[in-house]
Amino acid sequence: MAEKFAAITALTDDFCAEKLNEEYREMIRQVVGALARKRPSPLLRGTERVWAAGAVHAVGRVNFLDDSSRTPHCKPRVIYEFFGVAESTGQNKSKEIRDLLGMGPMAPAWTLPSQLMRNPMVWMLRVNGILVDIRRASVELQRMAFAKGLIPFVPADQPVDEQ
Repeated sequence: MAEKFAAITALTDDFCAEKLNEEYREMIRQVVGALARKRPSPLLRGTERVWAAGAVHAVGRVNFLDDSSRTPHCKPRVIYEFFGVAESTGQNKSKEIRDLLGMGPMAPAWTLPSQLMRNPMVWMLRVNGILVDIRRASVELQRMAFAKGLIPFVPADQPVDEQ
């Protein structure tokens, strides 16, 4: 499995170096690693190029990579052309990966660290039965939620430009 992981991530690393950034590279590696650890691993069937294209697209879809108002951005067509994969094949593999790993839109576990503050799914908590955006709650409540592991950091402690 180590060889398969290395082959796929070598391809995705090249794509990230050319089209994306280090943050995407790390998240895509986490996706490929999660797939490699599954038993039996789905990576055992199919080619490395198809898995690489699917992993890049899956992470990109969760993080709105095709939105031209974001940096970096990249259309799915560019991903599939880079890996030499048909669009339908890449879309199917991306869907398979998202289903296997629970990668829904704005999935907190698969959101890029730089995008966490912008993802409302990360910050919605039930407080006394009421759904609350913890970013708007008191700093004491934010710290309590962080201490319980419910949020990745205390929003009130972030610099204003990151909020």
